Amino acid sequence: MKITILGTGTSTGVPQLGCRCTVCTSTDPRDRRLRCSSLVEVPDDTAQDGVRRILLDCSPDFRQQMLRIDFKPLDAIFITHEHYDHVGGLDDLRPFSVFGDIVVYGEPFCANHLRERIPYCFTPKDKRYPGVPAIDLEDILPHQPVRVGKVEVMPLRVMHGKLPILGFRIGAFAYITDMKTIDDAELPYLEGVETMILNALRHEPHPSHQTIEEAIAFSRRIGTPETYFIHMSHHIRPHAIEEAALPPHFHLAYDGQEIVI
Repeated sequence: MKITILGTGTSTGVPQLGCRCTVCTSTDPRDRRLRCSSLVEVPDDTAQDGVRRILLDCSPDFRQQMLRIDFKPLDAIFITHEHYDHVGGLDDLRPFSVFGDIVVYGEPFCANHLRERIPYCFTPKDKRYPGVPAIDLEDILPHQPVRVGKVEVMPLRVMHGKLPILGFRIGAFAYITDMKTIDDAELPYLEGVETMILNALRHEPHPSHQTIEEAIAFSRRIGTPETYFIHMSHHIRPHAIEEAALPPHFHLAYDGQEIVI
């Protein structure tokens, strides 16, 4: 399995418009963070070329992110929640329609919001306006696994402040963003995870996002061997300094990073 981290930034991205802080003016490319999304490629002998490609969230920076990725079909897209920084790139799926319809999975509350915001993307096939993305929107629920070919994707429940959203597990890999808390009943769904991508906004407390310290404590609680932080703001220190201060086996992810499991 290979995970390509397409974006690691919070909703404003980094650099943030109008800001002249040390992170926003950094020349280190690792301090330039597009909005969060990751591409997961999993071997599957039933796929046309032996690989299933699963996109986790589709940020407003999707087009820019995919320009540096080989242009190949997407087998499925899983949405964590309906906030714009996680779904704003759905219209940019248009070019991928040459490969056929794209299945987008989200829980009903999220799916309903998407239908209201960009209804033209989700019209029936026989009524689609020419040129709109060919998307099939499917409902999913926590703890009900979805199969993409032979690949199983398990949705799990996390809380983004007071908003229930989804995290996802694929084999020994877990992807959780925008989490503030998680119920103890969800922890068995993370047993045996070897690599986790996890949100860590900043050091100062936030009402709906984990701090870096909270993210470290959560990862240690479930015993994940390797953890990569995403959804980071410009309020942390520059990448090189912040990374060096982390405990072993914790990493600041960066845009374009590839992780092989």
